[in-house]
Amino acid sequence: MIRKFNKNDINRVMTIWLESNIYSHDFVNPDYWKDNYNNVMDMIQQAEVYVCESGGIIKGFIGLDGDYIAGIFVDKPYRSKGIGTALLNFVKEIRNRLVLSVYEKNKSAVRFYEKSDFIIESTGTDSDTLQTEYTMLWKR
Repeated sequence: MIRKFNKNDINRVMTIWLESNIYSHDFVNPDYWKDNYNNVMDMIQQAEVYVCESGGIIKGFIGLDGDYIAGIFVDKPYRSKGIGTALLNFVKEIRNRLVLSVYEKNKSAVRFYEKSDFIIESTGTDSDTLQTEYTMLWKR
């Protein structure tokens, strides 16, 4: 079931956020994610966030800032089981256009978004990590 985030979800969501970022971005120093933990926790509580919950367990979530996907995060044991796709399809139903940034080195994420009809619109450098990133776009 996909539902809107509520404040009681914050600890589980932040655990998924931190573990997913460290695992998926082994090319970024883990301290970067740890140093940004509190800022992200504040932002998540203000953002438009949807969680995928099953059996009382939050297995993943997606965060939006307008039409910008701030991220899709799925807990490691539940990856490759359709949760990320379900979250993405959910927001595709409520938006006509979506944009996101993804690191070039995060090949699995780039493939995931390309399979979901996103196109690379531009390439740039993340000023915080100095990593190459793509801006990807989907339109209805």
